[in-house]
Amino acid sequence: MNEEQQRLNDPKWKRWGPYVSDRQWGTVREDYSEDGNTWEYVTYDMARSYAYRWGEDGIGGISDHHQTLCFSLGLWNKKDPWIKERLFGLTGPRGNHGEDVKELYYYLDSTPTHSYMKMLYKYPQQPFPYDLLYAENDRRSREESEYELLDTGIFDNGDYFDVFIEYAKASPTDILIKISVANRHKEAAGISLLPTLWFRNTWSWGRDDYKPEMHAEGSNIIANHRKMGTYHLYCNGNPELLFCENETNAKRLYGKKGIQPYAKDGVNDYIVQRKRTVVNKAKTGTKAAAHYNLMLRAGETVSLQLRLSKEALDYPFHDFDAIFWQRLAEADGFYADKQRVVLSQEDRMIQRQAFAGMLWSKQFYYYDVEQWMQGDPNKPAPFNRAWGRNNDWTHLNNADIISMPDKWEYPWYAAWDLAFHCIPLAYLDPSFAKGQISLLTKEWYMHPNGQFPAYEWNFGDVNPPVHAWATWRVYEIDKINNGGVGDLKFLESVYHKLLLNFTWWVNRKDHDGNNIFQGGFLGLDNIGVFDRSAPLPGGGHLEQSDGTSWMAMYCLNLLRMSLELAKHNHVYADMATKFFEHFVYIAKAMNSFGAKGNGLWDEEDQFYYDVLKKPDGSEQTLRVRSMVGIIPLFAVEVIEHELFQQIPEFVERMDWFLKNKSAYASVISEWSNMLSNSKHLLSLIRADKLVAILTRLLDETEFLSDYGLRALSKYHEDHPYEIRVDGNRFGVKYLPAESDSSMFGGNSNWRGPIWFPLNYLLIESLQRYHFYYGDALKVEYPTGSGKFLNLDQVADEISSRLLKIFRRDEQGRRAVFGHYDLLQKDPYFKDYILFFEYFHGDNGRGVGASHQTGWTGLVSKLLHPRHPGS
Repeated sequence: MNEEQQRLNDPKWKRWGPYVSDRQWGTVREDYSEDGNTWEYVTYDMARSYAYRWGEDGIGGISDHHQTLCFSLGLWNKKDPWIKERLFGLTGPRGNHGEDVKELYYYLDSTPTHSYMKMLYKYPQQPFPYDLLYAENDRRSREESEYELLDTGIFDNGDYFDVFIEYAKASPTDILIKISVANRHKEAAGISLLPTLWFRNTWSWGRDDYKPEMHAEGSNIIANHRKMGTYHLYCNGNPELLFCENETNAKRLYGKKGIQPYAKDGVNDYIVQRKRTVVNKAKTGTKAAAHYNLMLRAGETVSLQLRLSKEALDYPFHDFDAIFWQRLAEADGFYADKQRVVLSQEDRMIQRQAFAGMLWSKQFYYYDVEQWMQGDPNKPAPFNRAWGRNNDWTHLNNADIISMPDKWEYPWYAAWDLAFHCIPLAYLDPSFAKGQISLLTKEWYMHPNGQFPAYEWNFGDVNPPVHAWATWRVYEIDKINNGGVGDLKFLESVYHKLLLNFTWWVNRKDHDGNNIFQGGFLGLDNIGVFDRSAPLPGGGHLEQSDGTSWMAMYCLNLLRMSLELAKHNHVYADMATKFFEHFVYIAKAMNSFGAKGNGLWDEEDQFYYDVLKKPDGSEQTLRVRSMVGIIPLFAVEVIEHELFQQIPEFVERMDWFLKNKSAYASVISEWSNMLSNSKHLLSLIRADKLVAILTRLLDETEFLSDYGLRALSKYHEDHPYEIRVDGNRFGVKYLPAESDSSMFGGNSNWRGPIWFPLNYLLIESLQRYHFYYGDALKVEYPTGSGKFLNLDQVADEISSRLLKIFRRDEQGRRAVFGHYDLLQKDPYFKDYILFFEYFHGDNGRGVGASHQTGWTGLVSKLLHPRHPGS
């Protein structure tokens, strides 16, 4: 084991990490308004003066795992109206395509224990164009693209600073901090750097009045807390130490009269407005900054050294460089081992940055819904809480380190995103991946009725049930890493909670009790004709192809887990039988067709569609060629005959079922060959339907883009789908990038772009189909080309197209960067990668959240050559 792998066995090494959010303002947790207007209750402009209740934000921030003590970097270019202490962006209502960060920053490196971390923030030397970004995005319609920071031209002349923030741990509670600032301009420029240490405010809300304190000791900052003990922030270079309190400036925000000394924005007002009474001359408080006032020559780089340590050190910087180089070398050694089969230097660079983005996206997430609903003690609770948002989730009490989709755009966990995060995370840190899956199943997360929490805007919304899949895949990856020994305790504990969740789905989302499921939007936002989470116009309900397919996949995932557990405890054989039979019932229901059009398979189009069930008993097929018709391919499992032989009671019951209910057996895969081959296929669709769907899927005029699979067929670009209900027109058309609809927020678009999670599931499914069919089944790729490939080769081809988004092409350009020549050519930009939420369906440019390495981090798995079980 290398040094980092050894550290992974000691939980203390993860007590400090990048757990500070990129955005705490504008979150549901901080919304104490009467009207639930979250975006307006705490705005970006208010944030520098507002003390948060539930978390903290900052640039390149770190904290302990309870977020008691935090550190991040503030900057001032001598021209901005305020210090840059947090990342700027537009709220949902202000952006023409929803909320959007308007900064350039990159997560460049991290080990799983955060023993070494590095990020880059690009800070303009000209006044930051806040007003221009507001005004231009306000002006633009949904039919126009977003107006980004790069579009302002503020980086074009090189007058910006590259600010690198690096951390290296000497021990779990001894953290070295290096801040390197490079002036990229041809002229000298000044900058104030403000490394900042503060306590999260836990004392102002009426529940615990204990207040920690900081004070100066020479050029160092001493932080004392009754639980954490004493920490020292050693500051090399004799900076000016500035102290204030992490408390709200009620005078600025609310016009309240009276003395408000040393509020949260005191350091800002001292530096920018030159007010001398806003910081504490006694040099005590709960927030402190070390002010380094620098002037950099053209092209000069200056580095600062700080050390945050629980140890009292006489010479904190004598071994600083040696420790930094050692931790960087260990990080290189860790990734050299992980990437030993990744042959291309380009691919290793992309993969390592993807891993870094995932590891930097951990966040301390704190939300006690019952406390939030009650409001602060001795104050009236906001009147709408009792019947408003999340009122039926009062059991939920989260205070954990969780992998976020994007710590600015989505600084709250999303249940189905998290499942995808765990696949690459399991490769780096299996214990963390297993812990993330287990968290969702805990009693203080999972609803008593069995539902998983979706996300803080609406915990009761419905995400796809992909957690059994993620559990099994993490178990497999961990088993391989552990020399073939699986963590049965993890598998069994999660399995029992998944049973509750599965039962919730069956009881809540099978409207007619016919094994055809609904589910609502299911994470696919505006993919449909209607808002699928809202009551349908004209009444009725949708029989959903994706909802039904997810449940078929859920059955197979739980079946496979049951069989694994049954090898060690045959009690689980009965559960394997249960999920086998339930899967068969769903397959039969979904694939039926008759006079009433029962089922979701359309024989004429050879595709799966949603069906609108109307109140009068009639139904209408919604002929939208979208991912909802592709998701049935995900319900596939291949089980080796050797496994069946270990569980004879399961085989006996299955044999009885197939003999006595032969009508069901005929609808699932090649089941008649079940006991005669070494491998057995369970699939929602037979080979003929598989080929029919792939014919559309692999057609470059429909789903197949140069950069992966589109969420909606390009056919609908010239042939929009329309339907009239109660005299109102509803429609869907192909949109390759930003949405032109406000359904589920303007930056949500499943009507054409390429999304990594479903592409990844399709690739895995094709690999499983190939594992069964081998070269006996080949399909034309692309459709109409006359070239036939087996399904494993098709999976590889789709993977290669996805990787084209990030890899350089023959002209040295990366599709993810789009039309920005600065990003494509400039040596200070071209090798820094952003991992977006989704990608343009025609040209592959990044769209949506710019740091959603969470599920786009699946690219790291695609870059890794496969081996069995990986």
